[in-house]
Parts: sequence; C-alpha cells; structure tokens
Amino acid sequence: MWLAAAALCVVHGAASAQSWPTKRVTVIVPFTAGSATDIAGRIVFEQVGKQIGQNFVFENRGGAGTTLGAAMVAKADPDGYTLLVNSTSQVVVASTFAKLPYSVADDFIPISALADIPFVVSTTTSYKSMKDVVAASSKPGGIFYGTNGPGSSGHLFMEALRLAAGYPITHVPFRGTVEAMTEVIAGRIDMFPAPALNAINLTKEGKVNSLAVSSPKRLPLMADVPTLAEVGLPKAQYQFWVGSFAPAKTPKAIIERLNREVVAALHVKETADRIIALGGSPMPMTAAEFDAFVRREIALNGEIVKASGYQPQ
Repeated sequence: MWLAAAALCVVHGAASAQSWPTKRVTVIVPFTAGSATDIAGRIVFEQVGKQIGQNFVFENRGGAGTTLGAAMVAKADPDGYTLLVNSTSQVVVASTFAKLPYSVADDFIPISALADIPFVVSTTTSYKSMKDVVAASSKPGGIFYGTNGPGSSGHLFMEALRLAAGYPITHVPFRGTVEAMTEVIAGRIDMFPAPALNAINLTKEGKVNSLAVSSPKRLPLMADVPTLAEVGLPKAQYQFWVGSFAPAKTPKAIIERLNREVVAALHVKETADRIIALGGSPMPMTAAEFDAFVRREIALNGEIVKASGYQPQ
C-alpha cells in the first residue's frame, strides 16, 4: 500500500511538472517598484509570459536588507508558482548577516541570471579620472563615499575598491540612491557606486563624472567609460547582477522549463534592447552555470567582508 501511494505521488508530481503552469505565477522582488532589479525582472518575465501564455505577477516585498522577501520564497511551496528575482544582494547577505531565516546556498534553486547591471564609480565633477581620486585621498578623512547602507552590495564594492587602490576612505550610508547622488552633485561627498541606470543621464547632463564601471566589459550606453581593469584596478572588479530563483525542491522539469523560457526571452531583441537601455547587458545562463556562479559569488563576497573587517549584523 505504501509503495503504491509513493508511486502515485511520483506520477502526480511528474504530471504537475509537465502541465506547469496552469495558473499565474507570483514573482517576489525584495526591492521597491522601479528599482533596477524590479524593472529588469519585469522586462524578462513579461516576455516569458508571452511565450508560455501565462501571467507573471510581481510583488515588491522589501525590508530587512532584502531578506524579508527572499525568506517568503524560501518558505513557499516548491511548485513553480512562487519565484524570486533578486540582485547581488541574494549572495551578499550570506556573509553580512550573522543569522538568516534561510540558507542562501541550500534553500533556493538558481534558474538563470537575467542581467548584468554594473555599478558606475560616480564622482563630483572635480574628479576627471581614478588617478585624481587616489591623489585626493590624502586629504583629512580620505575620500568620502556614499552607499545604500552598511553591508549592501554597493558597500562591498567600495570596500573592494579601497582594498585594491589602497587609499583611505570614509563611509557615509544613505537611505537610497537618490539621496546619495544628490550629495555627490552638491559636492558634499566625493563618490557613490551608482547603478548604471541612475548614472547614465546624470553623466550626460554633466552633473556627475563617471570614472569606471565595475563590470568586466564596458557598457553599450557608456562606451567611453573604462572598466576598472583598464584603469589599473582589476582586483576591484565587482558584478552587480539580477537573477531568478525558485524554492529548493522545485521539480527539475519546472526549473528546466523556466530556464529555457528565460534564456529564450533574453535572446529576443526587444527584451535585450530594454535591458541595455537600463545600462545593463543580458546575462543568459544554464541553470547549472548560474548555480555555480551563485556559489562563487557567495565565496567572493565573503572574502571581501572578511578582508574589509566588516562585522556581520
């Protein structure tokens, strides 16, 4: 009897995976609506919805450094109807939080990366190059830089930059990008790791200078801005990416289907163009490639936290 029941469950699970999706899919984003992570996720899953004929409904559940929304997905039924779209913050919290209500490595299945939307080292207009920044670091307090808060991915990037360049800097946390960039424009702080989406127009308008991008390659919409490797700071390279995840134990067939659809969506020209307009690049990967990438990112960010002396909260 027990064997028969178990066999029935396996058959039912396989059938459910094959018929997925039969209803709308909820996508949790642990950021506010309108953030680069939110917009990139909506762009991709809007196209995925067209491909499979089903709606993907986004819910913004910010709070607790993105861990509130991520915890909701970690604890959701692994049936393919609750997904997570998160940024590099997904892996950062593994080393910046002393205790999490979930395991970053074990409670999620990576589906695919969606976009690489790097940070841009944005400064006051008095700095014309990274050499100028390093030269100015001898002033009292060193370089004053803003972030979206202690332990954020932007904070870790700036710490990686400090460690690579070897200059003194003073951290000034802000509530958000708008507040920090306002202070850069006013000249009250020197530098901010701006998401490319926020840096492009301000740079074109001459309100800030963009001195380098954190990604391995230059951005299509900021082709004149060099990479950190090109300005002699390859060890400061830091990827700010957006990716999609499902709860652990989601059937393999559903993960494979989601991966195929996401990758196909990223190869649609309209989708790719919209991501490029955000200041990013499409980032398609197989599920296995993204899983390996995520695990490397967990380790990499852990190394930055340890080297910087940051104490997990």
